[in-house]
Amino acid sequence: MSPRDEPSSRERQPYAGQTDAELMQAPTVFRDGLLRDQVVLVSGGGGGIGRAICYLFGRLGASVVACGRDAAKLARLAANLARLGAPCLTQTMTIRDPAQVAGLMDAAWSRFGHLDVVINNAGGQFAAPALDITPKGWHAVIETNLYGTWYMMQEAARRWIGRGEPGSIVNMVIPVERGPGVGIPHTMASRAGQIALSRTLAVEWAPHAIRVNCIALGVFASPGLARYPASARESFATNPMRRLGDVHDVAEACVYLSAPSGRFITAEVLTLDGGSQAWGEFWPLGKPAHFRIPE
Repeated sequence: MSPRDEPSSRERQPYAGQTDAELMQAPTVFRDGLLRDQVVLVSGGGGGIGRAICYLFGRLGASVVACGRDAAKLARLAANLARLGAPCLTQTMTIRDPAQVAGLMDAAWSRFGHLDVVINNAGGQFAAPALDITPKGWHAVIETNLYGTWYMMQEAARRWIGRGEPGSIVNMVIPVERGPGVGIPHTMASRAGQIALSRTLAVEWAPHAIRVNCIALGVFASPGLARYPASARESFATNPMRRLGDVHDVAEACVYLSAPSGRFITAEVLTLDGGSQAWGEFWPLGKPAHFRIPE
């Protein structure tokens, strides 16, 4: 079966997300070669959204540096990027360790001689009642989403500023102003921190031609949705478009902010949620009876 004959992700199961084959040939609004000679670093590159970002940047001519904790996923990513003709460097690691982050940055500059874009896509969360979240669970989410993003931004900026080179950072967050985030208070806290940190650094590093932006994500079709209880699924598509997002759309937003199209954009939060901020709600543990309208 050729990639074009492969059943679509929605035909296989509604929450699976786009396959490698679909992502590697998904239509794009951007011209071929747009990112030639650029180098992009994507954390969490082996996951659903991370793969989409890596494939699109690679298709547009960029060299790709990807990190993550799953060696098998990174190996598959590297093999597919090779098929696309995109130079690639992968590294199995955790962004929660600043020494490993520094080593990744050193490896990127050693291999490619420069780095143009950092996309902080790696993140973690789990749904649980607030009273059931342990200190270990709280720390894991905060350290991955907030600390890890900070380590990545700081290490990249040190090298850009030291070399007098410009840079672009894109951080994945969620629309924290939409609320209420019941079931994921640790995620809400960490993502709000990311947004505040990004805006602060966008101002501090503007004299060095370093731009910092965020993309706030709604609910996207990806394997990660399987971790939510069945009771949460009724709110997956509570947005005016009445569907889940596609991870390729996230990749296109990353290109828009990173390419010359985004050269006058910094300290911004671009929201991709199908309009959920205007109408919609997301209940990671299912909507409690207390908040349901009696029939």
